[in-house]
Amino acid sequence: MEMQSSPGNVWGSISLSLLEEGNATADTYDMTVIIPTFNEEGNVAAIIDAVGGVFQKSGIRGEILVVDDSSSDRTIPIVEEIAGRNGNVRLIVRKEDHGLSQSVVEGFGSARSDILQVIDADFSHPPELIPRFYEAIRDGADIAIGSRYMKGGNIEQWPLKRRIISLGATAFGRILFPEVTDPVSGFFAVRRDVVSGAPLAPRGYKILMEVLGKGQWHSFVEIPFVFKDREEGESKLRLDTMVDYLRQCAGIVRFTVTRRAGPVWDEWLKILRFGFVGLSGIFVNTGLLYALTEIAGFYYLLSAAIAIEVSIVNNFIWNDIWTFKSARDLRFGRRISRFGSFQAVSMGGLVINMGILYLLAEVAGVYYLVANLVGIFVAFVWNYMVNRHITWMTR
Repeated sequence: MEMQSSPGNVWGSISLSLLEEGNATADTYDMTVIIPTFNEEGNVAAIIDAVGGVFQKSGIRGEILVVDDSSSDRTIPIVEEIAGRNGNVRLIVRKEDHGLSQSVVEGFGSARSDILQVIDADFSHPPELIPRFYEAIRDGADIAIGSRYMKGGNIEQWPLKRRIISLGATAFGRILFPEVTDPVSGFFAVRRDVVSGAPLAPRGYKILMEVLGKGQWHSFVEIPFVFKDREEGESKLRLDTMVDYLRQCAGIVRFTVTRRAGPVWDEWLKILRFGFVGLSGIFVNTGLLYALTEIAGFYYLLSAAIAIEVSIVNNFIWNDIWTFKSARDLRFGRRISRFGSFQAVSMGGLVINMGILYLLAEVAGVYYLVANLVGIFVAFVWNYMVNRHITWMTR
């Protein structure tokens, strides 16, 4: 396995050895709930009690693994006292390379089960939903993700600044993982096989992105939940969190390009195919416009209308059978529905292209060919993103 010499990847190599050790006792429990902590004396006893209550009520043979970043308050002695009374509670105190993501990865390696659940210590994530994550993995999903942004999910008591940062991070993450509504969620469960052997390079707070980008997974489910701001203690969100997140995204992209595999690579292939199909549509449009006008003698505006529609049909067919490979769904009604959606999106893209061309050329004074290229690019982004999430959404 290739590992690059960055602090995160050094930690990744350490975590892989821990994962191998964890496999020896992976069947001791049904599930391990990993709780990363740092100065959580006001919450840690309550969250352990809540998770333990969920285990008892649901009948899950569960382990509670607290991974602490050398807290300076009473978090460590509180957990030690609880662990002394409860055989299924363990504490790991990390002495260096501190960070939430690093703590979670160490928890992955030390867990004594094959289903690994990550939850915050501050009750931002509702422990009562843990059985739903457990059942989702037992039913065959590789990853179960708690989503704040799907129907039924929400965020309570968050200041505007934090909402904007979260929405921005989520939108950026969905470029890499468009089918996941909340790829930066901190509330998720994963099958051990997904992370075992994966070259995780954790940093910052978005460990799920690392798992999605480098883990070995094929299926996922999302479970809506209401995120509540912490009840005790201080939020650890800092300005450098965004820098860590961008570095993490760059690492995922680098991994994708190097390995040419995984969900991000699959998404890039779709974008490239969509672009090639669009290019073929330009040739169809131009060729037909010329043939109808110069050879058949049609009025050029009528020729243009026919050429546009034929190019849309061309693009739809190739995208349906090649880019998104939806041709396996041959039901006539579904295909007509997809075509209707594609037609509407394409018309919207045409309006966007023309609108930007007019505004930049006539209002802003930009050279019309440059303005047209900008319009084409924005329309392309519109066409791909809307078609990806609506016309050919696979879930």
